[in-house]
Amino acid sequence: MKPMSHRTTQFKESHIRRMTRISNECGAINLSQGFPDFDPPKEIMERLSQVAFEGPHQYPITWGAKNFREALAKKQSYFMGRELDPEKHVLTTVGGTEAMVCAMMALCDPGDKVAVFSPFFENYIAEIIMAGADPIYIPLNPPDFTFDPEKLEDAFRQGAKALILCNPSNPSGKVFTREELQIIADLAIKYDAYVVTDEVYEHIIYEPNRHVYMNSLPGMWERTVSCGSLSKTYHITGWRIGYVIAPPEILDKCKQIHDFTTVGAASPLMEAIVTGLEFPLSYYKELQDRYQHMKDVFVGGLKSLDIPYSDPQGAYYVMVDISPWCKNDDIGFCEWLAREVGVAAVPGSTFFREDIHTMARFHYAKKDETLYEALNRLSDLKHKTF
Repeated sequence: MKPMSHRTTQFKESHIRRMTRISNECGAINLSQGFPDFDPPKEIMERLSQVAFEGPHQYPITWGAKNFREALAKKQSYFMGRELDPEKHVLTTVGGTEAMVCAMMALCDPGDKVAVFSPFFENYIAEIIMAGADPIYIPLNPPDFTFDPEKLEDAFRQGAKALILCNPSNPSGKVFTREELQIIADLAIKYDAYVVTDEVYEHIIYEPNRHVYMNSLPGMWERTVSCGSLSKTYHITGWRIGYVIAPPEILDKCKQIHDFTTVGAASPLMEAIVTGLEFPLSYYKELQDRYQHMKDVFVGGLKSLDIPYSDPQGAYYVMVDISPWCKNDDIGFCEWLAREVGVAAVPGSTFFREDIHTMARFHYAKKDETLYEALNRLSDLKHKTF
């Protein structure tokens, strides 16, 4: 038979989803794939139960239900500090992943180059490849995950047409400062490049850090594609509701891609989540406090167990230094950890372009009892040998 597509040979199975399957097989506590073990807000679930009988149940407007886009535009207008038009600036997608795919395919032609910070969320490389583009990597240096502006500019000198920016960062938990974002913005403007942001953790920030939207910086609205998701903010990762916010000339291109791929997000879920989009501002402060507590429990537990880690500034992941147990096989170590210790994590090499095999990513979006049990199991590490 004739050979199939070459592009699929350039990326492999997700280690994140693979570790979930291993976790399910052996009964480990799943701290690999980033979903919570607690319910969405009660008001959202109650509204969903009503929508089950009231509808809508048919195709929505391709760009997203009108009332959903209006509610989202109102919320994001407040946080982004810019008046957003739900018709001109907002596209609803099937999760933040489709939002990123639409952005990549709208901006890039085969042979273009896209800059991406390393470590990176593994989906980005597949999305770049699907667009026919080639990645250029800029290292974020542990433990603080800072970057060298000269290396960033070198990526633009090599012809990067766009930069992918995850802020707050998955997997590192880094929150880019305004000063760092200004360096990125100045270079994007200098080299006439786009910035595609993944801001799904925009509301999960730890004091004294602050989230600054790239599109709010001078000269950046015109060249920024903001990709987001409601998954993390409202604890609904399985609903797969994402969005693109961009100026009309970019959004129209994203709409073209979206229209002929997924057609539209789920009508009843968009209807139900409007309730969440209309929550008062106090909800987002309570969300921050809740995740600060989870971080304190888990990261504090790691510290008490003398397990080295990099302190996250946002999101709900922590990068753990596994070098006391493993020097060069983080994939094997994480499989062993799930099967022998009963806690599942993601091998750090999943996220790095660099040859780093001594880190693992854990997430802590879990109930207290789940986190305490995970820490109890991890306490056995001192008695075990990989």
